[in-house]
Amino acid sequence: MGDLAKIFKAYDIRGVVPAELDAGTAEAVGAAFVRVTGASAVVTAHDMRPSSVPLAEAFARGATGQGADVVAAGLGSTDLLYYASGALDLPGVMFTASHNPARYNGMKLCRAGARPVGRDTGLTEIRDLVERGVPAFSGPAGTVTSRDLLAGYADHLKSLVDLSSIRPLKVAVDAGNGMAGHTVPTVFAGLPVELVPLYFELDGTFPNHEANPIEPENMRDLQAAVRASGADIGLAFDGDADRCFVVDERGEIVSPSAITALVATRELAKHPGASIVHNLITSRAVPEIIAEHGGTPVRTRVGHSFIKQTMAETGAVFGGEHSAHFYFRDFWFADSGMLAALHVLAALGEQDGPLSELLAEFTRYTASGEINSEVADQAVAAERVRAAFAPRPGVTIDELDGLTVGADEWWFNLRPSNTEPLLRLNAEAADERTMTAIRDEVLAIVREK
Repeated sequence: MGDLAKIFKAYDIRGVVPAELDAGTAEAVGAAFVRVTGASAVVTAHDMRPSSVPLAEAFARGATGQGADVVAAGLGSTDLLYYASGALDLPGVMFTASHNPARYNGMKLCRAGARPVGRDTGLTEIRDLVERGVPAFSGPAGTVTSRDLLAGYADHLKSLVDLSSIRPLKVAVDAGNGMAGHTVPTVFAGLPVELVPLYFELDGTFPNHEANPIEPENMRDLQAAVRASGADIGLAFDGDADRCFVVDERGEIVSPSAITALVATRELAKHPGASIVHNLITSRAVPEIIAEHGGTPVRTRVGHSFIKQTMAETGAVFGGEHSAHFYFRDFWFADSGMLAALHVLAALGEQDGPLSELLAEFTRYTASGEINSEVADQAVAAERVRAAFAPRPGVTIDELDGLTVGADEWWFNLRPSNTEPLLRLNAEAADERTMTAIRDEVLAIVREK
């Protein structure tokens, strides 16, 4: 068994297979998961990585060895696992390393109803129990039952978004050899959609490009396909298909903040006056648009555990992050890239204009995107930035998550990485010139030798 402190992250378990994460560890986690949750049954799903099936089988041995039954859903996306956990009312585990390279794998855990298991909600207890050794169970072993949940997942998603009257659309989809290649054909079946598929072959070695659409170079094939095919829209999913990025009809990448604002207006049309959660590095346009449509914007820290917790506390109908994670109250407060994609298709198909025109009102500012800087001391570098900006007239500062500095025409956030000696900068302003000036000034202070 490898170094558990290295593979137990804030929100999941993830590491290199088998050096850091092997079958023995997976089996022990399965046993500990049953002990910590008290579950009599759990549901599992896995992605297409070569190591996923052996790890899922090992987990099942550990879980059944503690007397719990296992419902094995087989191949699936992470949001399919959340659907399974919610629909079956069972704790669940998804075997995936999401967008990480092929040599990695991991586990995303949840309690019944897709409630997250993170460092403060059970993951630490599981790790401690694995380290101590899970006590043997004296009762009868549980059983493993295979169950195909793909059709039910697809039907459930389509029950949440009205696509009955949309116009025909040509949709290019880059699955990145990940799980969207498995789920998209079933979800799109019966819709007035002409599909232009890219890399739908399930291949956990990622032969075409990494399944990580947040990196612009991994979007280039989709952009080219949209332009070459004359598609109305392009969709790109990460490896476990829980995130969805969008390309407009011109082949231009759409900010996830614009998608957050678009979906928020659709949810507010169904639930007037509702709360919408957004993290603090989404565009300033997001809370503005939520308020303009009669909703209540709720600002949170970055990270799915904070989004989900805040949504549950406020009863928010929707939540969005800059990283293209989109959360829905009607989906057990869990995130689903596919459900967000269906909302965008519905909005596009309900009117005659192109996607770029539809999204124009949701794109108000110029953003830097996330920029990482390696620093020797995160706190010292952040304090230099604070000292430079705090005395200036009209500047506001808060520390909800890292350092956020704002003025009328601009804002930026500087956050430390939890796992690396990095500071992450996101800046936004009313125009390109102002954004560039603020971005470059902050980077110069952070990176000074």
